[in-house]
Order: sequence, then structure tokens, then C-alpha cells
Amino acid sequence: MFRVVLPYQRVLHFRLGNLIGVKGPGFVFPVFPIIDQTSRVDLRERVLDVEPQTCITKDNAPVSVDMLVYLRVTNAEDAVVKVEDFVAASRGIAITTLRAVVGDMSLDDVLSKREQINQIMRAKLDEVTDRWGIKVNAVEIREILPPRDIQDAMSRQMSAERHRRATVTDADGQRAAAVTIAEGDKQAAILNAEGNRQSAVLNAEGARQSAILNAEGFANALQQIYESARGVDDKTMSLQYMDMLKVIGASPSTKWILPLDLINMASSISQTLGNGQSASDGAQPARQGERPQ
Repeated sequence: MFRVVLPYQRVLHFRLGNLIGVKGPGFVFPVFPIIDQTSRVDLRERVLDVEPQTCITKDNAPVSVDMLVYLRVTNAEDAVVKVEDFVAASRGIAITTLRAVVGDMSLDDVLSKREQINQIMRAKLDEVTDRWGIKVNAVEIREILPPRDIQDAMSRQMSAERHRRATVTDADGQRAAAVTIAEGDKQAAILNAEGNRQSAVLNAEGARQSAILNAEGFANALQQIYESARGVDDKTMSLQYMDMLKVIGASPSTKWILPLDLINMASSISQTLGNGQSASDGAQPARQGERPQ
């Protein structure tokens, strides 16, 4: 005469074929055996395991797709009144929608865009099952299997791609090493050039200082010679000429080369001798005027 409804369940109460209400949870009464019928609906989320389906992609490649559909009843009345078996209906619409979605995509997109397929499937399924009081919470593709020949081709492609990446990585490493070595050589050349420049500057500075010191020494020597030469008079030069003539006369040579200013030299010697004679004559009268002892 009564029913016990659990918290995650609802009971549709029919009387003489007419729905008189959705009841639960708790006790449901009175229920008359002859004129009343009940239908129990589970509101918990359930997992719908869709068996692998063979689908044809946009580029005519067959693939086997295995997926799971997570759904739950949001309206118990619609789930019982508007559809005979909402589980079978959800399974069928999931299969047809999967084939339609995969048929609009290429094989590469099907293999690489699982998340996008999941989102498209969930949106399309939820749009259809909403009128049955069913909410599709998620669609998850578990496995996508292309044909064997396509798998072999994909394996070769992945191997070639990995080989290409290894070659590119090796080339990048060699290029980086060459750049590093060239940079080191450039820095070394710069340092060597800088060292040579500084050495040349120091050598030039040393040579300049040496030249300055030599020039100053030579100038000082000339200054001292000039100072010494200023004290030399004509008498001294005449005596030097006479000494030179003595040396010439004592030599065994038969040819003599005399300077052009011989006349000036002779005149200077005569003048010197005359001055000496005058000095001697001036001294003689002095001696004559002395008293005899």
C-alpha cells in the first residue's frame, strides 16, 4: 500500500493511466494495487559505455573510436513519458553523432584533437537529449585506432620526424659551437691587437723620450762648445795656424793644400808678430833709462 523512495530516486505515480505526480524521497502512499502503477527513476549520474565504432574520416580513412558518455536524469517525468528507454536512445544518438563529427574531420585532426571532439559531441548530444530530461555532462574518447597500414605509416613518419629533429638539434649545436669558437677567436684577436697597440704606443713613447734626451744632450754639448769658443781670440787661432804649418813642414809630402784664406791667416800672423815687436821696443827704453849700479 506504500513505497519507500531513496534520496537519489523519484517515483512517477500513475492512476488509471494518468500521471498524478512525481513523488519522493521518503514514503509514498496510498498505492492501490489495481488502479495505481509506479515507475522508479534513478537520478544519479551514470556512465554509458559505447562500444568501438568504425567511422570514416573526411579523407576516407577508417578509424575505430571507443568512448564513454556521462549523463544523468534531470526531469524524471520526461525521462519516462517522452522516451521509451532513454539509455538506449542516448546510446544510439551518441553513435550517430560520433560518426557525423568524425566524418567532418581529417584523420590528422581526429588523432590530434580529441578534446575538441569531446566538446562537440557533448554539445550535440546535450541538445538532443534535453527534450528527454537527460543532461549529458561529459563525453570522453578512450581510444582511436586507425588501420594497421596507417599505423605503420604513422610510425615511419614519427621516426622520420624524430630523425629530423635530431639532425636539426645537432646542426644547432654545431652552429652554436662554431659561433662560440668564432666569438672566442674574435675576442682573442681584439686582445692581441690591443696588446700590440699598447706595446707600440709604449715603444714610440720610449723612442720619443730617448730622442728628446739625445737632442737635449747634443744641445747642451753645442752650448758648452759655443761657450768655450767665445773665449778663443785671433791670437789663439794664429798660434793654431802656426802649429799646423809646422806639422805640414815636417811632413814628407811634396804637395801641400793650403786653405783659401791663407792671406787673411798671414795677415793675422803678421799683425800678431808686429804687436809683439812693438811691445818689445816699448820695453827697451825703459831699461836704458835705468841708473847703472
